[in-house]
Amino acid sequence: MAAATEATRSLQGLSSELTSRIPQLLEAMRTVGAGLDLHITLDRIVETAAELADARYAAIGIIDEAREGLSDFVTYGVTAQQHRQIGALPDGHKGLLGALIHDPKPLRLADLTQDPRSAGFPPEHPPMRTFLGVPVRVQGEIFGNLYLTEKRGGGQFSEEDLHMVRVLATEAGIAIGNARLHAATRQRERWIEGSVAVTTELLAGNVDDALTVVAEQARRLAQSAAGIVLLPDDEGGLEIVAVSADDPVGIMGTQIPPDSPVAEQLLAGEAVFVDDSATDPRMVTAIAPRFGPSMMLPLRSGDRVLGTLATPRHRGARPFTAAERTLATQFAAQAALALVLAEAQRDRERLAVFEDRDRIARDLHDLVIQRLFATGMMLESAQRRSVVPEVQRGVGKAVDELDVTIQEIRTAIFALQQGPAEAPSGLRTRVLREIGTAAVPLGFQPSANFIGPVDSRVGERTGKNLIAALREALSNAYRHAQASRIEVVVDSTITLPDGSEGVRLTVADDGIGIAAGGRRSGLRNLARRAEALGGSSTYGPGLGEGGTGTKVTWEAPL
Repeated sequence: MAAATEATRSLQGLSSELTSRIPQLLEAMRTVGAGLDLHITLDRIVETAAELADARYAAIGIIDEAREGLSDFVTYGVTAQQHRQIGALPDGHKGLLGALIHDPKPLRLADLTQDPRSAGFPPEHPPMRTFLGVPVRVQGEIFGNLYLTEKRGGGQFSEEDLHMVRVLATEAGIAIGNARLHAATRQRERWIEGSVAVTTELLAGNVDDALTVVAEQARRLAQSAAGIVLLPDDEGGLEIVAVSADDPVGIMGTQIPPDSPVAEQLLAGEAVFVDDSATDPRMVTAIAPRFGPSMMLPLRSGDRVLGTLATPRHRGARPFTAAERTLATQFAAQAALALVLAEAQRDRERLAVFEDRDRIARDLHDLVIQRLFATGMMLESAQRRSVVPEVQRGVGKAVDELDVTIQEIRTAIFALQQGPAEAPSGLRTRVLREIGTAAVPLGFQPSANFIGPVDSRVGERTGKNLIAALREALSNAYRHAQASRIEVVVDSTITLPDGSEGVRLTVADDGIGIAAGGRRSGLRNLARRAEALGGSSTYGPGLGEGGTGTKVTWEAPL
């Protein structure tokens, strides 16, 4: 209150009219200083200033970071209908508003329309003549200007009005400073909470959708139209691999070519900030015209650049502030670290799975096959001693079945011992590998059926997402379903509702089904992944008696 007290002292010795209005001024100062929400504080300032100076209209223009125009314009006295008729709010680049930005001094005019600096009013703007403008300082820096127009009663704003509004502007600067500090603190808290949420989600085991988690949190925190994660592609550029948006169609799979200046900067670990993606010549992708301001931040851990996090806003949205850029950069660094930790955790889990598979293979070879072989020898001996033909034929058939079983077990042992690098990279093999990996925690081997030439028909982009969807569905099954049977079908011969060719993945089990009111995050992930490709994901009754269990159906274009 020191600045306000000093300003109030300056009123001493002035007219009795001004002295009589000091109680009103003190009440106005108390009103302005109440509360910590910045937008509510600004609304309160313009309303209180209008009442204090008996003005019909009031506004406060907030100067942008470049100190060249206005980033926001809060009004009092102008109705919502008048706002719609006027159109765009003033940007402060010209007229009296621009003059006060570049020369922030108190200004009192009997008729603003006669001032040479006036740029006139847009159509449908209410008439205004008398004018009073006062700069608002926050912690010694110009925050904006307080404008009052149209003194009630037809008179001019007096010198006493000017003094009163100057004191109010000083108190307003203090209130704005407190509100901005509170807003900045809350904003930092939200970004920190978002970083913690990402780390917790990833380290809780949801590694398969790690990039989607990062995209979703970044979109929420940055208040952007989309959250996008890009990874380096084989050509040396970047490819969008995860999207969080209201309309993700057409975004997934978009590539930034390696010769793009943006790609070079991002892969070098440098952040890129764009004021308008639709008009910036560096933005060369087909989706750029859909967005306005954008932050593109490298997901960097040490010297390693994992990829890029982009948070574009809608066209015409406000640009990102310096504080938002700093907080988003810190979030990207934390998210990159969480991804590295999650990747290491997944590697440990995969190693544990391979070690378990090796143990199972050894047990099958050293115990099960040996016992089956010994049993077969015993049966052969019994067959030779038997004199009953029916018994001999039955025992011989049993021995043949044991031989087949031993061969199947040996094939399974080979598959368990086969490392991921040794397997072909076709979609069929990747599906079988995921099923084999899931068999360990499930305790049984899900069945697999392929319809059509899946390896040759299904494209790499759709194939990668199908594998991720399969992994999600199997993960849901062994975590929640309590199933004893799972059937996986990949059909590359289907026709989608729009008439295009597609592939369908179905994962059905005979478990307990989806509990009412239970979590649906896994199912939402499947749906988002399919929709981003132009497909869909649904679920329904499973394989159990009476339709118990769950059947997930995931479809996407080839």
